[in-house]
Order: sequence, then C-alpha cells, then structure tokens
Amino acid sequence: MPTTNVMKIKTKRNNLYLRVAKGHFATSYTHSNYYIDVAAQKSRFSEAKAVAQELCSAYNYNTTIVDTILCLDGMEVVGTCLANELTKNSFANINAHQTIYVVTPEITNGSQMFFRDNIVPMIKGKHVLVLAVSVASGATAQSAIEAVRYYGGEVVGIASIFATAKECAGYEVNSVFNPHDLDGYFSVPSHECPLCKEKKKLDALINCHGFSKL
Repeated sequence: MPTTNVMKIKTKRNNLYLRVAKGHFATSYTHSNYYIDVAAQKSRFSEAKAVAQELCSAYNYNTTIVDTILCLDGMEVVGTCLANELTKNSFANINAHQTIYVVTPEITNGSQMFFRDNIVPMIKGKHVLVLAVSVASGATAQSAIEAVRYYGGEVVGIASIFATAKECAGYEVNSVFNPHDLDGYFSVPSHECPLCKEKKKLDALINCHGFSKL
C-alpha cells in the first residue's frame, strides 16, 4: 500500500471488509485522500461472494428484472457470484430460476465501450444491471449506460463496491460502502484538491487495477 496507515472496515458479513489507506492519490479524473483497495473482492471467491450477497440484498423482494450483468473494471468474479445469488431458488425475486448473462465490454483507444457481434444479443432487448468497482465521478458508469442504450439494451440499475452517489444518469446506485464509512473522505477535481493547495505531494496514481507509487 502507498502509506502505512492501512485500515480494514468490517461489516456484519463474514469475509466482507474494505481495505483503505489514507494519503494523496490521483485518478484520471479526480484527486482523493483515500485509496480503496478492492483487489481481493474482485479476485478472491469468498470475498467476491460476500460482496454479491450484500449487493443482492438491495434487490430482494424487488420486481427488477435482470437478464444481463455488465461487469466493469474487472468485476467478472463478483458478477458471476451476483448472478448466482439472483437466480437462487430461495431468492424472492422474479429472476429466480432464470439464466443471467455475465458480460464485459471492450474499450476503444478513445475510451468508448463496444460489444462484438456475438455478444450483442446478450445486450439487445435485455434488462442490464451495470456492475462497477466504484461510482465516484460517474464517468465510467455513464459510458456503460450509453453503450447499453446504443446496442438496444435497457439499464435497470447500477451496483458497486463503493459509491459516492446514490444515482447516476437517473439510475439508482446500490453500493456496499459509501463516504460515510471513511472519515473525511473527498474525491474532487485536481484544481479543487485541498492537499494540492497545501502543496502535499501525490503518494500514488490509482485506477481500478491498483496503484503506482510516485
């Protein structure tokens, strides 16, 4: 981790906690005083399953139809676990007993999302749940929404491990963690960053894959 100030935020579920470090971090869009490490949640089955179970609770006793889960930022393991939870016999949702597609988009050099011809039928005419690591600026989720619409799908919601917003582009965002879990959390454009104004150097560059120390 970029700093030694590492914390684990626990929840009521086993194997579900958030690893964070405080410091000065930069993404492509913002500066933040926290680095949120979700590598284990994306890669370790027990943690991915715990995340899926927590997110699934937001859709229990719900009439939301989910035909396809669109996984962003390497969330395929969580997406597969979420599809399993949504289709369980014991799940009080109209998705029970149904098959759910789990797909991921390709990204062009211009950062636009697209789907190959053989994947399009899994989007077109389908009810699509967007699954992201985080929703902060909302730029990635917005791109996913536009891609789904372009290919004839219908977005039914957004789910993520961490989110600073309750909605994005008019869609509800359900997340496991939010800024209330992090004391003094901020994520702002670089020109508004209080740490930059205090002339504090960046600790690392961060994105959905991890961090690179500076």
